[in-house]
Amino acid sequence: MVMRDGDVLDVRPGGAPSRAAPEDHGAYHTTAFFLTLYASTLAAWTVYGIVQGDGSLWDFVEGLFNPGASPASQLVGPYEWAFAAAFLATAGLAVAHRRAARTAALFSGCFLLAVSLREAVGLFDAAYRDQYATDPLGGWALATRVLGLVVAVAVLTTMFPAAEHRRRRRAESAPAAPRPAPCARDRRLSRICGVLFLIMGLARLAWTVRDLTTAGMDTARYLRGAVDGSVLGTLNLAASTEFTTLGSVLGFLVLGVLAFRARRDVRGALLVFASVQLYLTVRTVVWLTVTDFFNQSFETPEGALSMATTAFELATMTSAVVLVMGTGAGRGDDVPADDRTP
Repeated sequence: MVMRDGDVLDVRPGGAPSRAAPEDHGAYHTTAFFLTLYASTLAAWTVYGIVQGDGSLWDFVEGLFNPGASPASQLVGPYEWAFAAAFLATAGLAVAHRRAARTAALFSGCFLLAVSLREAVGLFDAAYRDQYATDPLGGWALATRVLGLVVAVAVLTTMFPAAEHRRRRRAESAPAAPRPAPCARDRRLSRICGVLFLIMGLARLAWTVRDLTTAGMDTARYLRGAVDGSVLGTLNLAASTEFTTLGSVLGFLVLGVLAFRARRDVRGALLVFASVQLYLTVRTVVWLTVTDFFNQSFETPEGALSMATTAFELATMTSAVVLVMGTGAGRGDDVPADDRTP
């Protein structure tokens, strides 16, 4: 493959390097700054919740993996804790100019944008807006929401064109060369991850449809709760169940399709989402263990199916993390240049 890295012409046969081009370093540094800033904000809310709560630091540490251990509810929940860690990890990759940070950052930006838009819809409700004025922490909560929107826009606008810059520079300064063939091993691993994600997404979708069709379920309110922050009725920085449930279904299906096609470098996005879901699944398994649900689950077909789904998700997310870590190892990103931009 022919490409320029500064003033050096690289003709190594293994595909493009795993590091970003020098002209994209500014975008990676900007992304690292904003993601670190928002992760630090979530950490500050977590520390505030620990200080104001009735439990000790050890209670919180235990509550990270045992949902029933924390004596008081936190201002942010496990979804925010997981993404704060993911944001910091992505920022670290961006500082190191690793190209996997690009899709990880784009996925993180899309997640933050979805959260911000949901909150913006909720602000159309007058009663919900009043809570920001009357709640002692309302101003800080609103500032956090605004910061999330700023971070999302900054990350998306800086990282989307990052690959385009390098492609234009290569087209202008390098001699024409045939498109490199993708690494067969990486394509195979990507497609395996895609299949796992699609199966998991369809399983989650089936359970969601089943819950929505249960007698007594207010389906319209549930769906509205996924896109309207005022439905819950209280000011809460933690993501709602409706948002996380439908968001995870959408994430599994979209990333599954992209990974199965194996035409784009989505390793970073896959790793972020799989790691977050793996953490949440481990928390679920711990809760099932401490509540003795394991011994009662097989008493009904529905309980047995639920346990099977949880076990499959645990195995799927673990496998996905391992497979994603194995793609591109030691060879760089062996994906055609024209197919890298999500």
